[in-house]
Amino acid sequence: MAGFGGLLALMAFAEIDGVRALREIQNSNDRIREDFLLRTRLLELIRGDVYVSGTYVRDYLLEPESGKAEGHRYSLLETRHDMEAALAQYRGLLAAPERQPFEALTAALAAYWSVLEPVFDWTSAQRKRDGFPFLRDEVFRRRMEMLGIADRIRALNETQLNEGKVRVEQTFAGFRQRLTAILGLTMGLGLLLAAISIRRILGLEEETSAHFREIQQLSARLVQAHEDERRSISRELHDEVGQSLTGVLVEMANLSTSIRAGDAPAAAAKADEVKKLVESSIGVVRNMALLLRPSMLDDLGLVPALEWQAREVSKRSGVWVKVLAENVSEQLPEEHKTCVYRVVQEALHNCVQHAGALNVTVTVKQEPERLLLTVQDDGKGFNASHEKGMGLLGIEERVSHLGGAFAVESQPGSGALLQVSLPLSLPMSLPRGAQ
Repeated sequence: MAGFGGLLALMAFAEIDGVRALREIQNSNDRIREDFLLRTRLLELIRGDVYVSGTYVRDYLLEPESGKAEGHRYSLLETRHDMEAALAQYRGLLAAPERQPFEALTAALAAYWSVLEPVFDWTSAQRKRDGFPFLRDEVFRRRMEMLGIADRIRALNETQLNEGKVRVEQTFAGFRQRLTAILGLTMGLGLLLAAISIRRILGLEEETSAHFREIQQLSARLVQAHEDERRSISRELHDEVGQSLTGVLVEMANLSTSIRAGDAPAAAAKADEVKKLVESSIGVVRNMALLLRPSMLDDLGLVPALEWQAREVSKRSGVWVKVLAENVSEQLPEEHKTCVYRVVQEALHNCVQHAGALNVTVTVKQEPERLLLTVQDDGKGFNASHEKGMGLLGIEERVSHLGGAFAVESQPGSGALLQVSLPLSLPMSLPRGAQ
């Protein structure tokens, strides 16, 4: 999420920054264009007013009739007013390089109008006598000078336009570099994220394959365990029960012979032998049935079945097994009783066959919401983080099937502690006499 989120955020930033930069470029270009057009229009207006003012002065000085001359003078004053308004507006748009030529143009226009002011008081005879020399020596010369200054300002205005274009190009170049860097970074992060994702996916695939192989191995081992169990039962039936029954048949034949011969003491002895063989067979069958599933687990409950199992293990192996029970209900679910019984059975088998333990303590404790089981031995121990046989895998599978938790704590030379916690969905009644 962090990788893809960061990549999307970077792409969104690139898009937002691109839109902002393009809008800035467009606005800058529009401002430069509008400013240039406005400056050009004002300069053309000033130039036109300068040129027209010379025409009005000429018509005023050369007009013999006073009424018409006054009309030309009025038009000239209007032109002066328009020119001064254009100058004031252009002053607000001045750039630094234009300030000096603009001040020169303003001074020249002020001198131009100062020269013209006395002419407005001339009489018709004065205009006729001095008009043409005045036009030639003052008006036309000054008008050409002012037009030259206006041309300089226009050239500066065009220079400002070119500089604006350069600024726009620089802004666009900066945006292009920034966009290239962001795209490169995005592609780099994308490739890095893809590599990490591929590596993670391959790791998960390898982990899944390892789990699948482990499950296959476990399945094969379970099948082998079932075969070993069947083989063991078959061997017990053949070696113990079969031989005992064969002996019963032999002794029954001998008993029949003794009866026909009328040998009462021999018949009685043979009958005792038959009885012993039958009792032995019954004991073997009972032990096998108890190993498969003790009837006392159904008849008496979990704790008596565990105590019987502990006595049997102690009797067969010499390992001292002690069972401690605390508040264990007689109404536990069948699957919980079976699970605990099989876990203890497998744990005791490991203690006898592999751990070399002398003492084992089995503790069963019932709490309101769970059933706790611990099996602790004083054997040689093992590395619990690396060694896990089929028996422990079977225990873990049983416990996980009931939604419980399973853990083994052990180190070489320090014994082992097996812990199981099974959830109880419904509260169980306490055993009789429990407080």
